[in-house]
Amino acid sequence: MSLLSPRIEGYIERSSWIRKMFETGAELKKKLGADNVFDFSLGNPDLPPPPGVKAALQDIVAKADAPLAFGYVPNAGLPAARSALADHLSTEQKAPLTAANVIVTCGAAGALNTFFHAVLEPGDEVVCPAPYFVEYGFYAANHGGALVVAASTEFTFELDVAAIEAVITPKTRAVLVNSPNNPSGQIYTAEQLASLADLLRAKSAEHGRPIFLLSDEPYRFLTYDNVEVPPILPLYEHSVVMGSFSKSLSLAGERVGYIALNPGMTGGDTLLAGLVLCNRILGFVNAPVIGQIIVTEALRDGVDVSVYDDRRRSMAAILDDVGIDYTMPKGAFYFFPKAPGGDDLAFVNQLLAENILAVPGRGFGCPGYFRLTFCMDKAIIERSHDAFARAMKS
Repeated sequence: MSLLSPRIEGYIERSSWIRKMFETGAELKKKLGADNVFDFSLGNPDLPPPPGVKAALQDIVAKADAPLAFGYVPNAGLPAARSALADHLSTEQKAPLTAANVIVTCGAAGALNTFFHAVLEPGDEVVCPAPYFVEYGFYAANHGGALVVAASTEFTFELDVAAIEAVITPKTRAVLVNSPNNPSGQIYTAEQLASLADLLRAKSAEHGRPIFLLSDEPYRFLTYDNVEVPPILPLYEHSVVMGSFSKSLSLAGERVGYIALNPGMTGGDTLLAGLVLCNRILGFVNAPVIGQIIVTEALRDGVDVSVYDDRRRSMAAILDDVGIDYTMPKGAFYFFPKAPGGDDLAFVNQLLAENILAVPGRGFGCPGYFRLTFCMDKAIIERSHDAFARAMKS
């Protein structure tokens, strides 16, 4: 007799490949030693937080004796945090945001769950191009929705607006994009996003209700070769941006993110009130106060992107040398190469035999590829060369 609901039992059966490989890696490291395992499975940012984070923590310690220093705060976030975020995002998104357009959430995951809880009815659909972060499907299902996957261009994983149009129905409530993309590192162009906005405008009118355009942007800061991430908010009235500071400030465990609504959205005030309510009734209550204070003070600081770029080039050199095909990532800290032989699970198991941990592409909706993260010391990447070469030979 199971203690779990059938739904959660089913989730466990198809739970994240990322976590499965991470757990396998932990066992291997115990058995073989950490230096003998090449763990490219989990996107856990390893760079130390930038100086602004330490300075903010020192300020927090100095004020820790104040009454209610870490008590409950408004469900939408500290007023200072919302105001600072609005100023920052106004520049980033090229849109006139105010604090009334922004709420602080428990990471980008909390932002997506809060938004889906506020807008989805049972049977509603969320369209997302593949490859995509595997948890998106669970987030939509948490609130009665279903994730509908649209194809991207093969190998390069650019946005295919025609493929998205093919899967939009009257049940479509939102289209969710992630750029820079996890796992492909692709950045969607301004032209592709403008075309998507035109499509959603037409489909919203056709179906008689707005289709939201959601942009999940935790990697916005992490781009290479002078490639820019186009802003979403100026393109479409019903656009919403989510993000977090897990990667940019190396605060993944502190769980601070945000939702920013297009300031020109008709009915945006009502939507924001619903989001604030959902942020509370889902049990988040408010994002961690210490994290909110850190983000407020360190918002314009960031980790050294050049370190990630150096690692990216080292990984590319190894893949080139051993003969693995890939598209060079324009952002984030992942490669998403083709699986030699075409079977991603078989090749990931072959890598595992050489103590290399990777994630099969089927976990991201793209069988035939596999994901490697490069958020670890460059020396680990370089030491993995011979293991990759042996996997290719066998």
